[in-house]
Amino acid sequence: MMHILDTDGIPVADRRDAVRQTIADTVVPVNIDFPTARPASVRGEITGLGDLTVCSIRSNAVTVERTAALARDELPPRIFLGVQLAGSSLIVQGDREAVLRPGDLAFSESTSAYTLVDGQGIQQHFFSVPVAALGLPPDMIRRLSATVLCPGLPLSDLAGTYLRRLGDRPELTGHPGAYTAGPPTIDLIRSLLTTHRGADTARAPSQASLPLRILEYVRRHLGDPDLDAARVAAAHHISVRHLYNVLAGEGILLGDWIRTQRLEHCRTALSCPGPAPIGALARRWGFRSASSFGRSFRSAYGTSPREWRDRAAG
Repeated sequence: MMHILDTDGIPVADRRDAVRQTIADTVVPVNIDFPTARPASVRGEITGLGDLTVCSIRSNAVTVERTAALARDELPPRIFLGVQLAGSSLIVQGDREAVLRPGDLAFSESTSAYTLVDGQGIQQHFFSVPVAALGLPPDMIRRLSATVLCPGLPLSDLAGTYLRRLGDRPELTGHPGAYTAGPPTIDLIRSLLTTHRGADTARAPSQASLPLRILEYVRRHLGDPDLDAARVAAAHHISVRHLYNVLAGEGILLGDWIRTQRLEHCRTALSCPGPAPIGALARRWGFRSASSFGRSFRSAYGTSPREWRDRAAG
């Protein structure tokens, strides 16, 4: 699905409200300020690739702000990774701020106030991903917002090149199988965040990486219905109590995290053409029965797996 935003076809008096409404409907509600002496001018494409939303914007907007009041909405938490296309911009969130220059990568997250400023007009590709799909500690995500990611590291150059090219190709959604670009892009964004966390921490490397190593281990074994705290702790040569303490420090409850990740994988698979039978899909991702999966899925998403699949195919 792709939305085209082009103010050239909108009456000047209506442009500002039309832009704000389109962004609210397709991404999240924000306040957008334009130069007072000139008409609002925006050209952009907003593309959905499963859990990944690609928003490519070239505009004369000078400020985008998600206020504290807007951040208290009931939308699922998301991040917005920006790739600066030209000039420079400033991103501010919490007590952090970062200046982005062409090719730089930084993100904001939707649950607290943030501001993006560019006096020459905001020109970025944004990549929006639900926090649940990233499978990273929410506290870690909050600590890394408004930070230039992996400056000087090869991964940053690789990711920036790929993301810029992806943002430059809005017609991708018209190609069969376009949805398959979503999961590997989310994997790349996850790698950016975890690499930056590992490079930027002042703690001992083994201690700093332990939460991420635990989550990566769990992620690799999600399909095992016998996965539990004792097995995870044993794999990392720590006690169950220490395991819970390490994850609690990142704002994670292990059982809830495992269930959420299993459901996210199932939801993504159900959105793709020709998924496996629902029962087989549930077992593949560690659910012991289709009935228990169905109850968990409805509780999380407000609909049954079959209804979700039919809606995605519709």
